[in-house]
Amino acid sequence: MKMKKSAGLLCFVVSFTAALSACSSGHAGSVIPAASLPDAREVLPPPPVPGSAGQADDDQVFKATRDLRGSSRWMLAQHDALLDKATLLEDFSCAVGYKLDLKQAPHLKSFFDKVAPAIKERTSQVKHLWHRRRPFVGTDQPTCTTVADLGLYSSFPSGHTTAGYGMALVLASLLPEKAGPVLQRGRVFGESRIVCGVHWKSDVEAGYLNAASQMSVLLREPSLQEDLKAAQDELRAMAHTQPPVDAAQCQTERDAADHSLLSAP
Repeated sequence: MKMKKSAGLLCFVVSFTAALSACSSGHAGSVIPAASLPDAREVLPPPPVPGSAGQADDDQVFKATRDLRGSSRWMLAQHDALLDKATLLEDFSCAVGYKLDLKQAPHLKSFFDKVAPAIKERTSQVKHLWHRRRPFVGTDQPTCTTVADLGLYSSFPSGHTTAGYGMALVLASLLPEKAGPVLQRGRVFGESRIVCGVHWKSDVEAGYLNAASQMSVLLREPSLQEDLKAAQDELRAMAHTQPPVDAAQCQTERDAADHSLLSAP
């Protein structure tokens, strides 16, 4: 059981590294140490405890979102569960108005190569601290993605949300004229984890805060400024060379944004 627990709690290590790290970016530079980031165990509030109003809200949202199975929102959540690095960036194409291609952004890859290990370590520390069970544990309720590798007790905070909203914060910084729709898409990405049934609502909210606290430091880190400036040029160059976005996909994302799962019950 101990071995299974460790594997589950470290699932974020695999998923986040796969999403944001390139095996070889071609840009020299040291990774950012975890100690340079805020300790998320201090930053994040505790998750709701059993019997609390917060847990009752989490329970209600989990139950209500099971009815979304088979809907367009469910399908979007399934897509958002894919955390490979190229797909994660491409998920923000509708938000910026043109298809984003990681192959054309080597400096953006380099940035995430350097920061992913620190984010991974800080997030894993919180998961270990709270050891929170995922909402599907002990139920026969559907999830939109496989749960075999998620870890039954690694729910808080959401690592997918940390990755997705972290990407949103970077893109909003580099393309400030697109910040509104980019951050909206980052919110929807996090809410997809609630739709999937693999995270509680409060896990996702903690994921937003986790990403924000980390990026508040990383986007100002002097050693990363060269990559960030070059990444901005790469992203803007794509506006002149990349194909337009898919209208149907963009409408699905707008519908998801208009029906937020974070509203008060």
